[in-house]
Amino acid sequence: MAYRLCVAALLALLALPAVAENEAPTQAPDGFEECKLQLQEKAIAAGVTAQTAQEVMTAAQYTHRVIELDRRQPEFTTTFADYLNRRVNDQRVSKGRELIKEHSALLDRVTEATGVPAPYLVAFWGLETNFGSYFGKMSVPDSLTTLACDARRSNFFTTQLIAALRIIDEGAIPAEQMEGSWAGAMGHVQFMPTVFLKHAVDADGDGRRDLWNSLPDAMMSAGRFLESMDWDSDYRWGREVLLPDNFDYALADGRRLELSEWRSLGITDAFGKPLAREDIKAALVIPAGHRGPAFLAYHNFKVIMGWNRSEFYAIAVGHLADRIAGAGTLQNPPPTDAPALSRDAILELQNTLNERDHDAGKPDGILGPATRSAIRKYQRSEGMTADGYPGQELLERLNIATE
Repeated sequence: MAYRLCVAALLALLALPAVAENEAPTQAPDGFEECKLQLQEKAIAAGVTAQTAQEVMTAAQYTHRVIELDRRQPEFTTTFADYLNRRVNDQRVSKGRELIKEHSALLDRVTEATGVPAPYLVAFWGLETNFGSYFGKMSVPDSLTTLACDARRSNFFTTQLIAALRIIDEGAIPAEQMEGSWAGAMGHVQFMPTVFLKHAVDADGDGRRDLWNSLPDAMMSAGRFLESMDWDSDYRWGREVLLPDNFDYALADGRRLELSEWRSLGITDAFGKPLAREDIKAALVIPAGHRGPAFLAYHNFKVIMGWNRSEFYAIAVGHLADRIAGAGTLQNPPPTDAPALSRDAILELQNTLNERDHDAGKPDGILGPATRSAIRKYQRSEGMTADGYPGQELLERLNIATE
């Protein structure tokens, strides 16, 4: 589906460090003008008016900075502690609580219409644009044209460009005012154009779907998007829990068990109290290994990941929503001394595990399920806590450098 296709671009955006986005375009590569004409023809064939397609595509400029950002890979992966602490802090929690009070009537209306509670709406808003303080300063038509004319992900960004032209065509925003991230995410809640077309709504009744200048449109659109992914209004996103000694961390492999089953395995809530005997299913998530916090993630955790397919992001949204609603900090905060691994280090780790007959799959520099399974097998063979996490002890035993 279109909204799921936008996730790769959004994940790339979240992974990159802050950079200046409004740099002047550089000289276009050969074939760029021809590509623009082809895109113009495709847009018209897809239903965009000839006037809009011609005007926008004629004005669209090549922006080399966009290609640089698309190609750039972070040198080091972000640890969970660094990710969470940067996004969920006292200042953002305080601001979120202020905004819930300030916009209570609007947020209550969105909750009534979609089932999504106000703290979650504000949490998404906070993580996406720091509550509307920064939408991105790059021309969306320029960025998407540049990416559509680049071979690496041409089909995806051609679809996004045509969607952006349709948004301009419907009068939502003039082309010269359509600004956003380098990858084309826009407005208060950073919708990609295809998501905008499918889920944006006119909530203030002015006849336009305006996610830049209308907070009612943005909040109702966010609620509708989450509702479309089957947000469960009866339950929260998940909760922090405590695991018993000698827990089998292989159970943190995405399987979903009922709370009563997790309770029978000795898991308690974050304060040591027994879990409820409800039939709600949950998956165990341990983003920082056995030294860090553990969470039981409910259905809404999967919904949040439909917005952005990152466990770190989903936990941050959920935890920020909890904090905004009045909850305290985590009972077991993530360790701040965990190693940050470069892609090269992960490649070396995967190769080393494969050489030792612990199948990590084809080395790709990504810490995925196969690699975590291989780590657990190695940890068991060495008498270590088999949490599937590449902690410092594991890296030292395998002689993997972290710097």
